Amino acid sequence: MSRHLLDGFLEMMLSERGAAENTLQGYCRDIERFEEFLTARKKSALTADSSDIRAFLASLDRQGLKASTHARCLTSIRQFFIYLLTDDLRNDDPSLNIDSPRVGRRLPKYLSEEEVDRLLAATDGPAPDQRRMACMMHLLYATGLRVSELISLPFPVLREEERFLIVRGKGNKERLVPVNQASRDAVSRYLRVRDQYCAEGTHSRWLFPSWGETGHLTRQRFGQMLKQLAIEAGIDPKRVSPHVLRHAFASHLLANGADLRSLQKMLGHADISTTQIYTHVLQQRLMEVVSKHHPLADAK
Repeated sequence: MSRHLLDGFLEMMLSERGAAENTLQGYCRDIERFEEFLTARKKSALTADSSDIRAFLASLDRQGLKASTHARCLTSIRQFFIYLLTDDLRNDDPSLNIDSPRVGRRLPKYLSEEEVDRLLAATDGPAPDQRRMACMMHLLYATGLRVSELISLPFPVLREEERFLIVRGKGNKERLVPVNQASRDAVSRYLRVRDQYCAEGTHSRWLFPSWGETGHLTRQRFGQMLKQLAIEAGIDPKRVSPHVLRHAFASHLLANGADLRSLQKMLGHADISTTQIYTHVLQQRLMEVVSKHHPLADAK
């Protein structure tokens, strides 16, 4: 397969689908792996058939790769063949009749409310780095933002009288997310020291500026800061990540009475089925309600 086919596909996914950079990199890796397999069989994406795809997936199984990797590669291949078909580079889609592997859905890992309180308490202090971390932690936990959404928040993002953030998420879609008073206060305290993180004589357009290539704090750097904060809070750093805090936001909201539809909007999920991974929290709460309030709950 010539490189221009893959480049054309990635360009389409970016311009028409608004795919995120990480998504594009994943598609690229999967299709390059598929291409290497086809080349060894003296085939290409333009001549491959269903048996080639099945053989490729079988090779992933033999390598001992997880079912989730198997499923992700198949998704990438399907998207690629749809592109080839719609651009008249093929007149069929050999991936249509390929079954996806069964992937068990793991319950999301999240921290307890007490553990999140300990993380927040560890940011308390007047130092600029403490104020910045407090701001990021409050926004992450109070809004359920993805880490990519957090680090790329524009400046100014939240004026004193405003109660909502406008967040640009996956697929370049915007959503409104409410922000509580504690988070607004944390933002205000951070803004008093924010200029220290801007290059001298410049005015960054990012809420969390950095002198690096992106112009804002990176996901990797924030991840490192979060691990250090976990150590200071006495929590195993392996249990703490930006996505774990997003899960904590969702799980704690549901445990305290929020509904799935509202949570779906705040998390920016396109499909309610994605949000339903948190129903384990609802099920636990319902069991507690029944055991506490049902007339027969105390029956012997």
